[in-house]
Amino acid sequence: MTASAGDGLTFGQRFLERSDSYGQLCVGMDPHAGILEAWGLQVTVAGLETFSKTCVEAFADIACVVKPQVAFYEQFGSAGLAVLEQSITELRRAGVLVVADAKRGDIGSTMAGYARAWLDPESPLCSDAVTVSPWLGFDSLRPVIDLGEQHGRGVIVLAATSNPEARGLQRSLYDGTETNLAQHIVDRVAEENARHAGAGNLGVVVGATLTDPPRLDGVGGMVLMPGVGAQGGTMEDVRRIAGGEETAQLVCPNVSRGVLRAGPHSADLRNAVAEQTAALRL
Repeated sequence: MTASAGDGLTFGQRFLERSDSYGQLCVGMDPHAGILEAWGLQVTVAGLETFSKTCVEAFADIACVVKPQVAFYEQFGSAGLAVLEQSITELRRAGVLVVADAKRGDIGSTMAGYARAWLDPESPLCSDAVTVSPWLGFDSLRPVIDLGEQHGRGVIVLAATSNPEARGLQRSLYDGTETNLAQHIVDRVAEENARHAGAGNLGVVVGATLTDPPRLDGVGGMVLMPGVGAQGGTMEDVRRIAGGEETAQLVCPNVSRGVLRAGPHSADLRNAVAEQTAALRL
């Protein structure tokens, strides 16, 4: 079992520790309608529960990081969230680092509520990390950053995503400077992580298919990198975007379809995780 958030380690340090044994792969746990149907399941709470139990069984003792997409559980209301709660609990009990892909973003007390939902140890949804959106201003994230620092949990900030709709916004220059917004977000994350001697609690999301990514040297935390595999990103892209060896150790390539299409049997999913982990070693 991996170290817990109560051991004094940051989220970034726990990622480095677990990745030494399990590799750097993040498995996306995305129960959208297409994958449920491909597995012969109905798009219902019962189908969602079967999918999730199978994934937990397959990933619990082999995956470094698992990232459930929260929206696919929320769409079923409280029953779907109950399935998510159980999945998070079982994965974390097995030592897997769970990143809740919630992409929350708001201000003040509302953001504090989101922080408590995903990072407070007393919450049934408590995860090792949560993805957040900084596009209401980086400092709007202060409640979740502070709670993450308090409990040694990760705050993974959307910085440079690969969806085409984001390019105009994320490549815009920040407040009269020559720094684009994506780089500004990365730099602010680096500033927050600088308080730690090693890898900190904050991380960034940077797409593996970007041709002009932000510089990541000195980011000092996890680089969650979606877009590898089915979306066209290669290991050469991952290494190019990571830059130096220090940052490469913090890269967490995310694969969803490349693993889930091996379902619905847990043994086949386990084999897919093992293959992807071996292929994505940095």
